[in-house]
Amino acid sequence: MSDTPRSETAILGGGCFWCIDAAFRDLQGVTEVVSGYAGGHVDHPTYEQVCGKQTGHAEVVKVVFDPATLSYADVLKIFFTLHDPTTKDRQGADVGPQYRSTILTLDDRQAETARAVIAELNAAQLWSGPIVTTVEPAGRFWDAEPEHQDYFTRNPWSGYCRAVVAPKVAKFRKSFASRLKSQAA
Repeated sequence: MSDTPRSETAILGGGCFWCIDAAFRDLQGVTEVVSGYAGGHVDHPTYEQVCGKQTGHAEVVKVVFDPATLSYADVLKIFFTLHDPTTKDRQGADVGPQYRSTILTLDDRQAETARAVIAELNAAQLWSGPIVTTVEPAGRFWDAEPEHQDYFTRNPWSGYCRAVVAPKVAKFRKSFASRLKSQAA
């Protein structure tokens, strides 16, 4: 038996990847976060191509986590607190298919869990409208360019980070204080 801890991967799109990336980096049980692109039809897409809305890709975050600490369902429930899952192809001022709310699943179990979590949250009527988040097979994940990785930590004073990312991260940290890594608390 291996001493290597088990890990699981979630691929999530909820608007600009900088917001989702910043929050999941703070969460206990998360071992890796990578911003990238998935769900499209162009190999090796660039940020400019994805923003051009012709590749079919969404800005997504690959979250690698320890399922003994954090379940896939927990990851999804946290994901739903980080964005508005009721708006198609839009998060605030960010508009286009690259900003869609999507869960890109790696197997049937993830797809089943994603649909169950969406049904549970829709039944709870937490939002004024139904969740429009898509559940799709992951396909190929492409890492975003280096400047997009851990963007909030490296650029906390940029206008977008101050106006958009920082408030979301602050709300996340307050809501999930007991689940944060010690340095984030």
